Amino acid sequence: MFDKNTRFLVVDDLKTIRSLMKDILKKLGFSQINEAEDGQKALNMLKEAADTDNPFGFIISDWNMPNKTGLSLLEDCLKDDSLKSIPFLMVTIESEREYVLRAIQMGVSDFVVKPFTAKTIEQKIRGIWIRLQSGEAPTS
Repeated sequence: MFDKNTRFLVVDDLKTIRSLMKDILKKLGFSQINEAEDGQKALNMLKEAADTDNPFGFIISDWNMPNKTGLSLLEDCLKDDSLKSIPFLMVTIESEREYVLRAIQMGVSDFVVKPFTAKTIEQKIRGIWIRLQSGEAPTS
């Protein structure tokens, strides 16, 4: 599993979802959890942190957000050498399943469909870690 000091960025326009995700991550033992309400703010935070001694090590982002969508954030991260290796878990709603293929083709680490459980988030994070350790492609 990821080091408990891994710095997470939770990106969602709904504060309740951000709070829920932060609670799940805390229960999994992670303590460095930051949040952003849209993709543009997240991108700014990621870029600022990239040049520090405490960069982000994992992104969990909603798909639908104002200012910059999760897909657009993923695309920007993959174009930036300092951000492209950060694992990226995309959160989506059931009706967006047809778009998930596009995110996978772009290089998202994995995705989770809302509504989700704490167990699902744990399994997704663990699965991404296992694939990274084994050198497999980002998505299953």
